[in-house]
Amino acid sequence: MDLLSALNELEELIENSSKIPLTRKVMIDEDRILDLLDRIRTTMPEEIRQARWIIQEREKVLKDSQKEAMRILEDAQKQVEKRAEDSEIARQAKAVAEEIVARAETVAREMREGAKSYADDILAGLQESLGKILNQIERGRSELKAMK
Repeated sequence: MDLLSALNELEELIENSSKIPLTRKVMIDEDRILDLLDRIRTTMPEEIRQARWIIQEREKVLKDSQKEAMRILEDAQKQVEKRAEDSEIARQAKAVAEEIVARAETVAREMREGAKSYADDILAGLQESLGKILNQIERGRSELKAMK
């Protein structure tokens, strides 16, 4: 059961419960409302776990890109050392190494930005979902207040 359906069921329970005469209060089955609240509690942590997983994946991508950049740098350094036989080869190797480093830094930067953007998109979606849930709760509370 997802969070929205549990909240809808909670709202229906309130709307369909027996009214106390001469008051704006209703009698609600305690077991049913506690069951719904438990289901809501178990659903929300899953969404939070998903957001945490996304953040962990982003960190993993960042670490992997840094490792790849270091590997590329080490490869470039090895190439420079192998070709250091004369000054012309050394100058060429240095230029290649700098180009590789620049590309590695560009790739790492792009990967970091992509991971940040992806995580932000997921978190924005989660925020939007939670905003909708909050709006439903506020509407439900407003309807309850209007019944008074």
